[in-house]
Amino acid sequence: MCAACFGMEGMETGVRKILIVDDNPEFARMAGRFLEHQGFRIAIADSGYKAVEKIQAEPPDLVLLDLKLPDVTGMEVLKRIKEINDDIAFIIITGYGGEQVAIDFMKAGALDFLSKPIDNDILLKTIKNALKIRDAQVEDKQLKGYSTLEKFFPFLAHEIRNPLHAIGGALAIIQRRSDLKDDLLAQSMKIIQEEIHHLNEFVQECLDFVRPPVKRHYVEVDVNEVVAIVISIASHMFQESPQKVKVTTHLAHPLPKVQANYEEVKQAFLNLVKNGFEAMEEGGEFTVTTTFKPDPNPGWVEIAFSDSGPGIREENKKYLFSPFFTTKLRGTGLGLPICHRIIVERHKGRIHFESEEGKGTTMKVELPIGHPMEMP
Repeated sequence: MCAACFGMEGMETGVRKILIVDDNPEFARMAGRFLEHQGFRIAIADSGYKAVEKIQAEPPDLVLLDLKLPDVTGMEVLKRIKEINDDIAFIIITGYGGEQVAIDFMKAGALDFLSKPIDNDILLKTIKNALKIRDAQVEDKQLKGYSTLEKFFPFLAHEIRNPLHAIGGALAIIQRRSDLKDDLLAQSMKIIQEEIHHLNEFVQECLDFVRPPVKRHYVEVDVNEVVAIVISIASHMFQESPQKVKVTTHLAHPLPKVQANYEEVKQAFLNLVKNGFEAMEEGGEFTVTTTFKPDPNPGWVEIAFSDSGPGIREENKKYLFSPFFTTKLRGTGLGLPICHRIIVERHKGRIHFESEEGKGTTMKVELPIGHPMEMP
């Protein structure tokens, strides 16, 4: 393990870098070895000054920062590093009873804290979550500079996510110190967690709505494969729901691959499948059909998502792809607008629907075989 620095060796694209700042050599060594085995690139600093030097030489994605260091306080290190690079994520390492101080660190920009001794599984889970939050915050900044609406969303994300992280951290402390056998207390905490999750989803949907397309992310995509994955994800998401949905697929074979952003297409399909499942409150049948349409050349792949729900009211149809329009109690009104932006604006495809009250809804997506970034 490189205890001195990240260096230039092992600079594989996508490898996440973590700096462990702790004057306990045994803890730093054990944590570093474990994280290296998980695919991270590790550097270690046993003092605040060494940590700052390493970050100036090569900034990591995340810092594990001990509260107590031999030369300067952990708070001084956090503030100094934030001045150098505000994109670096921080997880605070505390001893027993350091929770109150950890909250002060989270107010100063840390994303989470862990109390020693630290279980490896909890360490890994906390790091992955912090990196996910860090990546979202970096993306927020990159989205600035667009239209008025697109400028507003990153601001909204920043203003909502910061207090949400603090609420989540405070809730974690309360859970550790509470008697969860108290049903009312446990239920109250569950409600808070669900509301935090709901707000985080809303923020992410706002960012998904304004994210600009990136040409290098377009690859050959097997639509049938994406459909299978999305059905599996949705079935897992709704497995606890009381309603029973029978899923049927009619997938054309062979089916030409399309040039697409895999993750975006998967997201659009998942939105459509979730909408279909949610529409069938009493259960029903959901069908996905894929076909190849050769005209106009070079052809299109059509994906039809059909549910046996109540259908769409006539007066609502004209608003279906309008941002923030929703008929759901907990809806954001961004699911279908995101689908429209992904399919039509970013992939030069088409999306339309057929629906009649009492007879269900079919959403049809058409994706071109050619590269969407090269089409007029």
